[in-house]
Parts: sequence; structure tokens; C-alpha cells
Amino acid sequence: MNYPKALEDLIVHFMKYPGIGRKTAERYSLFTINNFDQDNLNDFSEALATVKNKVFRCSSCGHLTDVDPCHICSNDIRDKSLIMVVESPKDVFSFERSGNYKGMYHVLHGAISPMNGIGPDDLNLASLWDRIQNEAVKEIILATSGTQEGETTAMYIQRVLKNMDILVTRIGYGVPVGSNLEYADDQTLTKAVENRKAY
Repeated sequence: MNYPKALEDLIVHFMKYPGIGRKTAERYSLFTINNFDQDNLNDFSEALATVKNKVFRCSSCGHLTDVDPCHICSNDIRDKSLIMVVESPKDVFSFERSGNYKGMYHVLHGAISPMNGIGPDDLNLASLWDRIQNEAVKEIILATSGTQEGETTAMYIQRVLKNMDILVTRIGYGVPVGSNLEYADDQTLTKAVENRKAY
């Protein structure tokens, strides 16, 4: 038996989210119909429209914001000589939750991936070069992921900046705090040894 067209359309839209398959999309759609009253539906649809219309990329760092420049870039207390380069806004939110980093960010919105046709020109790199030229930046922290694409992106940025009077560092990777070594994979253990520091 086929779903009514309106319900099928909703299922198809939920399936556009990453990691959401047909069964989960059906469950979300049926939950929406059975549990949302008209006020909930109005709030939900308004939230979807608002986030698309009111959230945009900061003109300086590329992070998601509803003011320009974003709250991080306009915060005078933060260390403007330090820029952490990340792949996505999710990375910024993660580092901000930790509460330990007090510098600036630069969001690339992706990583170099020749297999997927993504090169340096497809990333938010031009504005990074501008920031380095026009701001008093002393250190760039490369915080791209430990994937092949992330490593390629980090190496590319390091190569571009190697002849500039600026410190380029890479975040360390290794064993997560609180985990047992027996559960760590080979690559994690290798990175843990490579990124060791004096104790």
C-alpha cells in the first residue's frame, strides 16, 4: 500500500538528511503527523524557514552566524594572533564546547579531495590568505581531520605558508582521554606515539 502523496513527499525530504534511511524517514514522518499539533507544525516550519534566511557565513572566518562579523570574530578578548583552521562549523562548535581555545577560527567548508573534484579553489582559502596578510597573525593551527582529505588539506596550507614568517602547527591526534589502549586502532596508536610530548 502506498503512502498518501503528501506523506510520501515528507518521507523523501527527511531522507535528504545524512544518515537517514527510508525506515527512519518513515518513522519521523509518522511521528510528525501523529504527535505534532498545528502550533508545533507552524513552529517547525518557521524554524526551517528562519534558519535558512537568517543564518549565513561570517565574512571574516566563514563560521555560521546571524550577525556579521560573528560573535567570535568581534570578541576583543580573544587572541587575534592565533587562527585555528577547521573543515566545518561543527568543528568550531566542538572546540568552543571544550572551552579551552581562546583564539580565532577559519572555516574551510570542506577539504581537498581530488577524487570528489574538490580542489583548493573550492574551499574558503582566499579569505584565509587575506587575513594572514592584513591581520597580525602569528600562528596558524591546522585542525583538519585525520582523514586522507584532511591531511592533504593541512599539507597544502603548510606548503603555501612555509616561506612566510608565521608559525604553522598541527593539532595532535592520539588516544582519547579515558579510553583503554586495547580498544584503540593501529592508526590511533601510531598518531599517539608520533605526537608524544615531554612529560
